[in-house]
Amino acid sequence: MRSDELAVNLFRISQTEQKLKKENIQSETEANKAHYEVGSKIRNTIKELDGTMPEDLPTPKKV
Repeated sequence: MRSDELAVNLFRISQTEQKLKKENIQSETEANKAHYEVGSKIRNTIKELDGTMPEDLPTPKKV
């Protein structure tokens, strides 16, 4: 995993965690919805910034 992909994943995870706490989300269904919403917004931001989408990043070579 490249550093930019790792950074996006950590950001997504931290933002989702904050949303779950802030909105007191406890059901699995609502938590899944929150994860999807945060991920979608982050993907849209990457697109708006003309960044490289995660699926378009090169596959890391095994060491």
